[in-house]
Amino acid sequence: MPLIQVSIMEGRPKEKIEELIHELTTTTAATLGSPKENIRVLVTELPKTHWGIAGESVHKKTN
Repeated sequence: MPLIQVSIMEGRPKEKIEELIHELTTTTAATLGSPKENIRVLVTELPKTHWGIAGESVHKKTN
């Protein structure tokens, strides 16, 4: 059973997350030949304060 884990920064619309789950499932099913029913996708949204780029949080860089 394929398990796909994705970490993204918070703030995207729920519809985009649904689309991501759908597309990852479809691509994985086609690539691995797995039934869609056996594929699991876990999307973790991280706050900007917990996402660092070049030694600083994204929150700090954007404020």
